[in-house]
Amino acid sequence: REVRWPPPSRIEALELLGASFANDRENYDIEKTYHYLYLAMLERHRDPGNPIEKVTLPSLEAYSGRTECRTPQELETIRQDRDALHMEGLIVRERILGSENIDVSHPIIYRGAVYADNMEFEQCNKLWLHALQLRQKGNRNIHKDLLRFAQVFSQMIHLNEPVKPTDIENVLNCSVLEIERGLARIKSPVEMDIQAALDNYESTVFTFLYLVCISTKTQCSESERARINKQIYNLIHLDPRTREGSSLLHLAVNPGTPVDDFHTNDVCCFPNAQVTKLLLDCGADTNAVDAEGNSPLHVIVQYNRPISDFLTLHAIIVSLVEAGAHADMTNKQGKTPLDKSTTGVSEILLKTQMKMSLKCLAARAVRTYNINYKRQIPHTLEEHTRI
Repeated sequence: REVRWPPPSRIEALELLGASFANDRENYDIEKTYHYLYLAMLERHRDPGNPIEKVTLPSLEAYSGRTECRTPQELETIRQDRDALHMEGLIVRERILGSENIDVSHPIIYRGAVYADNMEFEQCNKLWLHALQLRQKGNRNIHKDLLRFAQVFSQMIHLNEPVKPTDIENVLNCSVLEIERGLARIKSPVEMDIQAALDNYESTVFTFLYLVCISTKTQCSESERARINKQIYNLIHLDPRTREGSSLLHLAVNPGTPVDDFHTNDVCCFPNAQVTKLLLDCGADTNAVDAEGNSPLHVIVQYNRPISDFLTLHAIIVSLVEAGAHADMTNKQGKTPLDKSTTGVSEILLKTQMKMSLKCLAARAVRTYNINYKRQIPHTLEEHTRI
């Protein structure tokens, strides 16, 4: 028996069929896209005096600012414009299925990936950000979506393509919310097992660190930098930890921090002096301890490439000590950072920095309390005290 659908349902079925051919890796066929969209449009306008109007979505930057075609004539004008038909397909799907539908984001991500493959990164990022926000609004896991951004941003930097600070800020913002939700999922796992929840959460923490690293390699105005730093501050305030109890600062100074190997490792590596400094500037606790009682200073002094990466080692130790790291702090083994130094280079750097810090503190105290120091201290210290 033949089932007769009411006209609106039949029209939307044709529209959805046409839209699906526009952005599907396995079934891509732009001719069929136009064919079915046009059939649907003819159905809408079968009675020219009383057309079945569609309720169109507002224009979105992600879809190149386009609005959906409303007449057969409008659709005919984009027949030879593949990009316009691709966007038409995405808009149609979102209108019919609804923004919250789980299937809406997949074609958006696919079309963004095609743009990325063609080095059209700006349009890729617009589409992926829209998909990211749709998925997060639907309370779905987005750790893979966030990593995808770290990968494409890294690819752009590697190719000397500018990354928009606003894009980094938006993705960092989504990352903070995802990590916050991840912590909640770990405490109260419902749909997934605790191990999967922990894996996804840790993945997002690592991705956040990649994005912080990427931000240090991006040209920003003062206001853009301030907005990015606000997102970093927000996550530091949450104090996310890995299974080993490592804070963001521990991860930034640890050569064992994993780095994704699809484009990301072309740009990001650890230990990282710039990331360390940025985290400290945003309020990271320089004396935070992991599950073994190790501070970030305990971690960096064990770095085993002291010669080839001397500048990194030196910059991190200086940043940590200047930010108030306690060099005499002991871990659960009763070891101080000096005890844990595995190379002569890190030991010398640490001792030198400790001496510098004590010298500076003593000089400050002398100046603050107006103590007469001339001929009371070694001549070499007199000059330092006067500065």
